[in-house]
Amino acid sequence: MEIDELDRKILQSVQKDFSPSIEHLADLVGLSRNAVWRRLKSLEQNGYIIKKVALLDPDKLGVGLLVFIQIRTNQHDPEWRQRFASAIKRFPQIISAHRMTGDLDYLIKARVGNMTEYDALYQSLTENVSLSDVSASFVMEHLKDTTELPL
Repeated sequence: MEIDELDRKILQSVQKDFSPSIEHLADLVGLSRNAVWRRLKSLEQNGYIIKKVALLDPDKLGVGLLVFIQIRTNQHDPEWRQRFASAIKRFPQIISAHRMTGDLDYLIKARVGNMTEYDALYQSLTENVSLSDVSASFVMEHLKDTTELPL
């Protein structure tokens, strides 16, 4: 499915905030309510809209410390990668993990409440999987943090 300019306008609006009514979206893009509803359904069915979520305030929920964990390993065999992937999926504190190019092998983004919680995460992670080098960087200030994709 190819998307047109109206689909892009709809996507730009809903990725900022999915809570406005279909009527509001219709006014915004200049289509009828039914046309916008059909387009939204099509965008969902074709995988452009993956899911609808609420973004929560990590400070109010006690997980205000954001940490990027850089991992280097000497092991790259499929069995180790599978064990590592399974291990990181068990930790709710880990909110994203990526296999990288360059000097790092993996970059993990995690949310914890304090250094004690980070240390517990670190200890648990290193008990589950053999890692050769782990370092962490803690976020001091958020300059930009968005879920919006460039359309």
